[in-house]
Amino acid sequence: MVAATVPAPGGPDAIRFETLSVPQPGPGDILVRVLACGVNRPDVMQRKGLYPPPPGAHPGLGLEVAGIVAACGEPLPGQTMLEVGARVCALTNGGGYAEYALVPAAQSLPWPDGFNAVEAAALPETFFTVWSNLFMPAFPAPGARVLIHGGSSGIGTAAIQLVRSFGGIPYVTAGTAEKCALCEKLGAIAINYREEDFAERLRELTDKKGVNIILDMVGGGYLERNLRSLSTDGRLVIIALQSGSKAPDADLTRIMTQRLTITGSALRKRSPEAKAQIAQQLQQHAWPLLASGEITPLIHTILPLSQAAQAHEEMESGNHSGKIILTTEESPQS
Repeated sequence: MVAATVPAPGGPDAIRFETLSVPQPGPGDILVRVLACGVNRPDVMQRKGLYPPPPGAHPGLGLEVAGIVAACGEPLPGQTMLEVGARVCALTNGGGYAEYALVPAAQSLPWPDGFNAVEAAALPETFFTVWSNLFMPAFPAPGARVLIHGGSSGIGTAAIQLVRSFGGIPYVTAGTAEKCALCEKLGAIAINYREEDFAERLRELTDKKGVNIILDMVGGGYLERNLRSLSTDGRLVIIALQSGSKAPDADLTRIMTQRLTITGSALRKRSPEAKAQIAQQLQQHAWPLLASGEITPLIHTILPLSQAAQAHEEMESGNHSGKIILTTEESPQS
């Protein structure tokens, strides 16, 4: 099979393609013939050498795939194994930029009704991340005000729709008028962070109440304004550190006086059991919304697997809205 490799950290041109042996599934695993795979920010960080795979993970790029089950390992105790030929999308432990990918069966889900491979490949990393950080262990209360940074990203556009579907009020930050308009079309209240201080604007929009939850992928540079933006008993969930890990000039007394909670999350390092639980909840609660069309993934661009370097350039440019998807030579409609 053809698979992407990164022999040494570097820019997008560090990605190479090699012919490797097709892996064989072990207990609890399935082998997926990949039709499409998603490109995500952690892939870019790993390519640069800034986000090494955790122990035991596949060293290759690619954290989500959609395709056809080509082979199955022996089921684990109590597990019902998928059938060969089933159409699945899956959260991988690495190695998704390839013609075949080995994934734990418990981290796979069927394509929602009516979806093709490209649409299905846009789901796992994004929906696992949003669901585990905003809806577990408990759903936000009806009417909860949720601020989502990076609202036009794959994670952002999914979060907007999920928050709305479950009765919340999504607020977002985005960097252009076009991106703000896209988020508003999805039902969010958008703030152009290049033109306004989002914390001050939120005070106006919420009548000085603030938001109940913030989903933050920016990191240290936003901490002070995030704290100012939270309501009493609010929760800040940090899922990435795009502006760095240092947080200057943050007034930590707000955490005490307003009973704020700050949590962090890295999906790839979570246990197989935790990922399986997320998959089960997604199939129960989110997959029906996808099948009905109430929620839909936004696709920015589709490129062949051979153009993975161009896909990384597009990701790093910050000009995309929605997901960037790579496809193998087979039709994504298969």
